[in-house]
Amino acid sequence: MQKTKLKIRGMSCEHCVKTVTEALTELEGVRRAKVNLRKGEAVVRFDELCITPTHLKDAITDAGFEVL
Repeated sequence: MQKTKLKIRGMSCEHCVKTVTEALTELEGVRRAKVNLRKGEAVVRFDELCITPTHLKDAITDAGFEVL
């Protein structure tokens, strides 16, 4: 199990948090995603045998947000 922190730009409300959380947790291999609006970040625990940080970043980008 691996943990990564991703800085996210473009979130402005709790709906944004929900959108990013769902985009991440729908990915196979993601065990937990905690998205913080105030900090503008997501802390994700995932199985590195199933998924990579690049996949996480792509999911956030596809949801309409920017990963810094």
